[in-house]
Amino acid sequence: MASDHQNNIKNGAHHAHWASGVFGEKSRGDCYCGAVSAVAACSPAASEHSGDTNTSSGDGPTEITFSYLWAGDEASAIEDIITNFNESQDEVVVKGISSPDFQKQLTSLSASKGSFDISDHFGNSVGAWASKGILEPLDDYLEAEGVDVDDFVPAAIDQMTYDGKIYSVPIAVHSFQLLYNKELLDEAGVDVPETMDDLAVAIEKLTKTDDSGDITQLGLGDPSVDTTLTTLGYVFGGDWDRGGEPTPEDAGNLAALNWYQTNITNKFDPDKIAKFESGVGEYMSAQDPFYTGKYAMVIDGEWRAVNIPSIAPDFDWGVTSIPYASAGGKQTTQLTASTLFIPANAPNKDAAAKFLAYLVSDDAMADFAVALGNIPGRTSLLDTDAFDDVPQFNVWMDALKSENVFALNSAPYAAEYATDLGAAFDDVIRGVATPEDAMASVADRSANYATE
Repeated sequence: MASDHQNNIKNGAHHAHWASGVFGEKSRGDCYCGAVSAVAACSPAASEHSGDTNTSSGDGPTEITFSYLWAGDEASAIEDIITNFNESQDEVVVKGISSPDFQKQLTSLSASKGSFDISDHFGNSVGAWASKGILEPLDDYLEAEGVDVDDFVPAAIDQMTYDGKIYSVPIAVHSFQLLYNKELLDEAGVDVPETMDDLAVAIEKLTKTDDSGDITQLGLGDPSVDTTLTTLGYVFGGDWDRGGEPTPEDAGNLAALNWYQTNITNKFDPDKIAKFESGVGEYMSAQDPFYTGKYAMVIDGEWRAVNIPSIAPDFDWGVTSIPYASAGGKQTTQLTASTLFIPANAPNKDAAAKFLAYLVSDDAMADFAVALGNIPGRTSLLDTDAFDDVPQFNVWMDALKSENVFALNSAPYAAEYATDLGAAFDDVIRGVATPEDAMASVADRSANYATE
């Protein structure tokens, strides 16, 4: 779920973009870091609930509130699912409220009694929130409701587990792949790259300059530099967290950053890249630099498959797995997740658990994913035919069947680590620090991170 980023995310990409913006880059995740960081200042009694609480009336159904961060068309899709649930049984009545305000969400979570029973957020916020005692452990509820935890995409459920307990579940997940402009690759005589060496060659052939040396076309553009770099870290066999501790100096991470600096930053001059980037069009609009041919390739998520037919229907594009650095690293991707949770201060936890179980059931999850253009969070749904009409969507779906699917740790230090990595990545792409120096600085700061 996003920040105020571009406020008009289109065609089902809304939630995915917020989920992918884990570092706050290009305004896509600004509220993510702020929201998670704000938890540190909150205690369960930090503020008092001032609104009405949900109550059951007599012997009738229990009324619960689902406060969600979606808005617009996405909120309409959620309301349809709520209606279907309410009509399917007579024990619980769900009232949906669109409330895309992180601070309001945190205020309720920090009160002595909450104003809602179930809500949504991001996978890599779970550890920070659970460590503050504001999320309800879900293991017993999931067992009671017969939810098959083993059917969730493994990397996602791992991210939502803190101190051995599950505190959130994935309603949708997102993967990153290499998208390319078919026409530009054909013109340059470039084959779709399969290895990172191939990608380096392709970037050079697909980057163009004018007579003054200014860039007019960039071989690999970056809708989200930080997400691209963390993903490439995994591609090179790296790991950003290990054993509950940050590992920015992992050899694979450094290899990825050196590859990027060598083949993009140093090769094309960071100042000229910055000048070029400053003039590109708005992300996922008709002027998006990928759609208009200013970027020949990008690494991005499945929401593109939904956005392109609507915004750029004549655009001839393709998508493939991110090129691999070694044969064992084929089909490597980073996963992010949109999650559901029950607050520790929820008025009606049992009833909320019934609704949560419905939301992650096969039919409801498939309806949700199709409506928002996201990937279902259950492995049993990765072969669903619900997306058959969405061009090339299967590439993102199939990637999650790989053993090489990784997610950033949702540790209590996640927001601080994300901020420090983002600043270090900026130094790398601007060419003002080597990857080794940049990651060493993060490692030094990480010694002071809170781990619980």
